[in-house]
Amino acid sequence: MAEVDYYELLGVSRGASAAEVKSAYRALAKVMHPDAGGTAGTFRLLQLAYETLTDPTRRARYDLGDPPEPAPATAPRTRRPAPRRDFGDDPNYVPKLPRIDPRGIPWWQTVDAGERVRYVPQVGPGHAPVVVALASLILLLSILLAINLSPFLLAVVLVLMAAAVVVLVRMGRGLLAAKREHQAFTAEIGTSKSFGLPGDRAEKLTAELLAKYLNRLPGVRVFHGLALPDSVFADVDHAVLCGHRLVLIESKLWLPGHYEVDDAGAMWRNGHPFRGGAVRLEDSIDAFADLLPGVEVRGAVLIYPSRAGEVSTGDPDDALAPPMSPHRFVAELGQWLAADPSTVDRDVFRLVLDRVVS
Repeated sequence: MAEVDYYELLGVSRGASAAEVKSAYRALAKVMHPDAGGTAGTFRLLQLAYETLTDPTRRARYDLGDPPEPAPATAPRTRRPAPRRDFGDDPNYVPKLPRIDPRGIPWWQTVDAGERVRYVPQVGPGHAPVVVALASLILLLSILLAINLSPFLLAVVLVLMAAAVVVLVRMGRGLLAAKREHQAFTAEIGTSKSFGLPGDRAEKLTAELLAKYLNRLPGVRVFHGLALPDSVFADVDHAVLCGHRLVLIESKLWLPGHYEVDDAGAMWRNGHPFRGGAVRLEDSIDAFADLLPGVEVRGAVLIYPSRAGEVSTGDPDDALAPPMSPHRFVAELGQWLAADPSTVDRDVFRLVLDRVVS
């Protein structure tokens, strides 16, 4: 396989730019991915060619004839589970969702789970302007009936009343349009708060975690298996949207231990570089931030133990996609989402829903 010319494999010239290499890779990945009928070995070679030719140092070595680095041992992006890797050195261990006491969740009592959802952007004038206009009309009518007005003042009051009636009619039409828009939206979406299907065991644990705890937020909407723009694969395991805040999540079954990331974004376990798995969330965060201007986007890597033991994580404040235990995720990112617990932006919701491929 090392004799395959990477430029020929990708179908680009030797002077191709990184952007041209990336474009060629994306086009080939759609047909060479195992989920699209390709083989895992060929797809890994395609990934290696892409990673080599988009890295200036590795590309320079490759052009000089140095042997390429071996293809990564990890599986390509796919929703098919890899049991041996996921379950570590105990294939009989079945991970379970940890129980979290709501009394220890800082935002739990501050949220009214029965609060009415507020849909934005608002269609129509809302009820308050209608009430003001109606009150103005009643006031003008009362003046007309109670006071003997001069012909001039009577004409002024009648003009004002006619204007108030026109305003009321227009507002009434706006309210009807808003009602029809809401009915169409609910008919299209239904009353569900979760969309898409989780894949492997770790993703199912996260789906259960989100349904059990974050669904307390009236405006929260959960998505499983999302593709990045220009992709047809499930690049992101989960997304949680509440108001104008979005959390992207990767679910991992990794060995018990203490996980943290360094300043360069590299993962460490128990004080040593962690080689047991890769995280791809940083590119996903950038992609969704570009897709959803005005929406705050954060990420988290949710880790469950692959055998008996505990998972702990370091301070995630400086990390773009920090590792988190389920307890920490519910407490900290739940608190962040709870800043606006009952808002659903229809436009943002539809954009995120459009990325669900599972």
